[in-house]
Amino acid sequence: MKTSYARFDPAQYLDNDTVIAEYLSAAAEDLNPDVFLAAIGHVAKARGIAQVAKTSGLGRESLYKALGAGAHPRYETVSAVLRALGVKLTVVPAPRRAIRSRKKPPASRAA
Repeated sequence: MKTSYARFDPAQYLDNDTVIAEYLSAAAEDLNPDVFLAAIGHVAKARGIAQVAKTSGLGRESLYKALGAGAHPRYETVSAVLRALGVKLTVVPAPRRAIRSRKKPPASRAA
């Protein structure tokens, strides 16, 4: 017997500003930039692609292309889409353990 699964669509669960902000914040922490772009795409779908494209000043096709896997959108594009979604990026200090120093430790001096 073959098991089949329903396709999961995150956009169905992105129904309020708090959930959307948490979702995008979690995606932004991933080292793979495609994760963040995909998350923006899910939010855009939840809010309505046509409306997001219009508000951001992009065409629908351009929006899909900018948020597709492997895309390398310009900062201005991402910023315009985030504004159209009603969210903003915020930079906060990273936890100390997450910061990797590139400095070499001082050499010990023998007396």
